[in-house]
Amino acid sequence: MKCIVMAGGFGTRIRPLTMSIPKPMLPLVNKPILERIVSHLKKNGIEDLIMLLYFQPEVIKNYFGDGADFGVKITYVVPQEDYGTAGACKMAEDYLGDEERILIISGDLLTDYNLKAMMDFHEKKKAMVTIGLTRVSDPLQFGIVITDENSRIVKFLEKPTWGEVFSDTINTGIYLLNREVFEYIPKGTAFDYSKDLFPMLLRENKPLYGFIGKGYWRDIGDPDAYRNAHYDVFDGKVNIAIEGTKLDLVGRDVRVGEDVKIGEDVDFKGTVIIGKNTIIGDRCKIQRSSIGNNCVIEHGAEIVNSIIWDNVYIKKGVKINGAVLMNGVSVLEEAEINEGAVIADECIIGRKAVVRENVKIWPRKIVEDSAVVISNVVWGEKWKRSLFQGSKITGLTNVELTPEMCAKLGSAYGSLLPRNSWVILGRDASPSARNLRRAFIGGLGASGVNIKDAQMIPLPILRFKLSTFGEIGGVYFRQTPDDPPSTDIIFFDSNAFQISPDFAKSIERVFYREDFRRAHYSEAGQITIENRIFEFYKESYLKSLNLDVIKGTHLKVVFDFAHGEVADFFPYIANEFLVESISLNAHIDVERKPKNEEDLRRSLDRVSHLIKNLKYDLGVYFYPGGEKLALIDCEGRVWSGIDLLVFVTYLITAAGLKGTVVLPPFVPDEVIKVCEGNGVKIKFIQSSSRLSEIEAGKHDVVFAGTGEGHLIFPELHSVSDPMFAFGKILEIIASAKINILELSRSIPPFEIYHERVPCSLEKKGTVMREIAESIKGENVSFVDGIKIFKESGWILIRPEEYHPSISIYAQFKNKEEFEKVLKTYKKIIDKAKEE
Repeated sequence: MKCIVMAGGFGTRIRPLTMSIPKPMLPLVNKPILERIVSHLKKNGIEDLIMLLYFQPEVIKNYFGDGADFGVKITYVVPQEDYGTAGACKMAEDYLGDEERILIISGDLLTDYNLKAMMDFHEKKKAMVTIGLTRVSDPLQFGIVITDENSRIVKFLEKPTWGEVFSDTINTGIYLLNREVFEYIPKGTAFDYSKDLFPMLLRENKPLYGFIGKGYWRDIGDPDAYRNAHYDVFDGKVNIAIEGTKLDLVGRDVRVGEDVKIGEDVDFKGTVIIGKNTIIGDRCKIQRSSIGNNCVIEHGAEIVNSIIWDNVYIKKGVKINGAVLMNGVSVLEEAEINEGAVIADECIIGRKAVVRENVKIWPRKIVEDSAVVISNVVWGEKWKRSLFQGSKITGLTNVELTPEMCAKLGSAYGSLLPRNSWVILGRDASPSARNLRRAFIGGLGASGVNIKDAQMIPLPILRFKLSTFGEIGGVYFRQTPDDPPSTDIIFFDSNAFQISPDFAKSIERVFYREDFRRAHYSEAGQITIENRIFEFYKESYLKSLNLDVIKGTHLKVVFDFAHGEVADFFPYIANEFLVESISLNAHIDVERKPKNEEDLRRSLDRVSHLIKNLKYDLGVYFYPGGEKLALIDCEGRVWSGIDLLVFVTYLITAAGLKGTVVLPPFVPDEVIKVCEGNGVKIKFIQSSSRLSEIEAGKHDVVFAGTGEGHLIFPELHSVSDPMFAFGKILEIIASAKINILELSRSIPPFEIYHERVPCSLEKKGTVMREIAESIKGENVSFVDGIKIFKESGWILIRPEEYHPSISIYAQFKNKEEFEKVLKTYKKIIDKAKEE
């Protein structure tokens, strides 16, 4: 059997480790990862290899030659363009000879996966394609594969969100293909296995199977994964050969290469691998580490949980813990390098210098004596595992989100946009948003992108401008509504939708590798002030409503603006169609905005009491942040969150409106019944404001909501706009002559149970797999998490995307059945968390 080894990746996510060599050539316990793959293939009887190269192909060719020194035959194929995983393999078709089956494997994995068992499985199942599968704790970065009880593949999910995670079983990138599969791959065009080929074969009902193999598997995608792969070798979790002579030390596994010299009183602990011609001085402490060839470790140095490449010089008294030092690094006396740090080729770390956790220093940099490096040499430190939560970055002001970081973030964002394009920026009234936005503008302009500054403005008005006047993107800065010490930075595309997860990841990649575009001084971005946005918004707003009908109702309304930005703008609109209204908290005051749930409850209670005492018709509460609202009827009942979604849906059906409403799957059954009874279609989607807004812009949609207070009426623009939502609700009430009190009383009582069960990120996939395996044969829905229908109700289990928890929603008529079902699934969740 022949094997195609894909070894052409750039390795951008793992920089700076790949600054000088291609990713498959990264040393793994002193041998390239790719050599480990070659050895594993030979061990499984596969000796005829085709290597697909792209980035720095000469490095791999020079190392392996024709493969004879490694007991294999190697043919090289170097595509001239990036054709994707399947498209690149198509370029190797001419070298396959008469082989009926071909193995495909990535050249940058660490694995001892049982390939022989996979071949036997493929034959037994008479498969066209067998995909190697494994289980991981965090499936978000991989393609999830769902199989039936016979291991036949029924569904693919490529890099899902937590709401789509139904399993922790993922695609390993190891495939066994029949030769006929290559007929489905177009030549000379970008074509991917996971995104294109396999979904196409699945649609055609071809025999695709998933093989959950025994053995170790790890994708070495970033520096943390690179270190963890070494730790797994040290801990004996993976079956690979380790070269060198084993020293006779009780309780310790120390392997040394040729001509290694070890001084007196060296304290070895755990597994230690030392390459050729390396010198270890007296009284060194070396624990659970790999040291390369031709290194010098002077006396008294401490190296713990670290990976040291070749030709590294470590002076006396140095402490290195959990770091990677690349080729030719020099670390001078008593310096300290901490966990997660990566020191790239030929850097010099000065005497008594300190390199903090997770700092990455790129090649050939000099750190002065006694310096404390807290960032990637120039910029702010890495605070979080991931910058983005969807389209938003949130961090503690001037601690996690600093002006330096925002300048860098502006440069990263601008580097992905066309030169001389325009971006619109806005902010709330908080000083922190103003200051961080200014720093961001500096970085953005330095990349050659122009800025339209809308200054302080409600978020929906900024998005209206973006959706109608042609900027390529928008960014909004605000104090985090439910966490005043923090700041939100929210990114939007040219359609005023929140940016896609893929674009957010692109910004993040540029940010971390600091690969910024720097404009010539004559091409730096311009900055203009936008003064007339509100005028355009107001004009379009009023044209989108039937003002005469609203004025004819003489409704009396109480507004609570919560000291937010809406207070400076919306009264000028509302005065055009409301005869009588009262405004509370109608001036901007950052310090007096509600700061927590208790503040919000008190504010809503005040509006409720005022409406009842004054006998007004309706109350409106605009939440801080400018995206949500709550309604209060004349009896003082507060309609917010899911309740508000129910109220608006009943209003739409009572008014006789036809079309589609877009809702999350945890709305109560009463909503489904009233829609079905009045000819209104429901489209259920994930509970996401971004997806709701995108769906709202489609044909026949009259309303969309998230269940968290986001209301979208697409007549003006298909984004969450509480100001326009209020106007539209008034228009519907007036046009259909609906009595608000009668409508409120007509809505039957309902109860949606909601609980968040704590669950770490690493266990979410396991939990969802256990839930999925427990419901086979039941009536279920997978729109957002897993919704299981029972005799008297339903239960919905979904992982929270940005919170370490699993959400449980439920609605049951029978209390006993509810308690029994809830207990059952909470028991499954608890058991899965303990695995």
